[in-house]
Amino acid sequence: MKPSGEQPDIPPGWSKPEQTGDATPAQSQKAGQDDPLRDASRGERIQKVLAAAGVASRRACEGLIEERAIRVNGRLIESLPVWVDPINDRITVHGKAVKTNAPKVHVLLFKPRGVVCTAEDPQQRRRAIDLVDHPSKVRLFSVGRLDMDSSGLLLLTNDGELSHLLTHPSHHVKRVYDVTVDGEVPDRVIDRLARGINLPDDRTGRPRPASFDSIRILEAHRDRTRFEVVLHEGRNRQVRRMFKAMEHPVRRLRRTALGPLSLSGLRPGQWRELTEAEVQRLRDSATTRPRKKRGGKKRPSRPSKDK
Repeated sequence: MKPSGEQPDIPPGWSKPEQTGDATPAQSQKAGQDDPLRDASRGERIQKVLAAAGVASRRACEGLIEERAIRVNGRLIESLPVWVDPINDRITVHGKAVKTNAPKVHVLLFKPRGVVCTAEDPQQRRRAIDLVDHPSKVRLFSVGRLDMDSSGLLLLTNDGELSHLLTHPSHHVKRVYDVTVDGEVPDRVIDRLARGINLPDDRTGRPRPASFDSIRILEAHRDRTRFEVVLHEGRNRQVRRMFKAMEHPVRRLRRTALGPLSLSGLRPGQWRELTEAEVQRLRDSATTRPRKKRGGKKRPSRPSKDK
């Protein structure tokens, strides 16, 4: 028998509760007596609050803490877990105050070509957020990206929770693209694209399967072919890379839909605010239900060629 109060032996590879990032309620209560920021009853985890305020993803916010970039009420935050009161606490990132109680803004923008989606651009190119002069003056960021040469539907928001829902790989939100490529695309190439091909992984460089959820021919000409392509989980520049791998580079790419949203009524450079009903439908479209395995696909019908 071990003396009363002594910790039992911990098997190899296991961690004691205090060694994990999540404190137990008893631990957080005890820690909160000496340090209010360690008290779970204080409010919400700081990375969740920062993500909801649009600073960055939760994981990226944890990286900011490692960089010693975050302070709460003037105090430097060096480790987790930390709980904050988003209404009363003053949180700064790199010395700039974060609006943790700002109203949630959801903007649908028709991004034109030649505009970048990054928040900071050393080359001083026109940014998507520069096109939206929202009266609230909150800091917006794009949900996902469209490269500079692409146009179409782009969602801008400061709602970190919704952004996470729409971009996480487990949530299959439909994205629809209108794509025009070089040349007349043979049936065998369309079949390959429908089945999927291997593309190098962005991080490891190793081949990984990439596929379209559906591909439909809209127009077929001798010098170009136009498709409607649907994705639910898109990798970086996936549409362009897949067509290029089949030797049919993309001439024009436009995102026409995201979940229940479309570009209806907007021209390039125009934007509008989403209604509460649209935001709710967008949330509902982010489902964690696994997609059904695709069986054999029928080859898309080919329109008659022009002369």
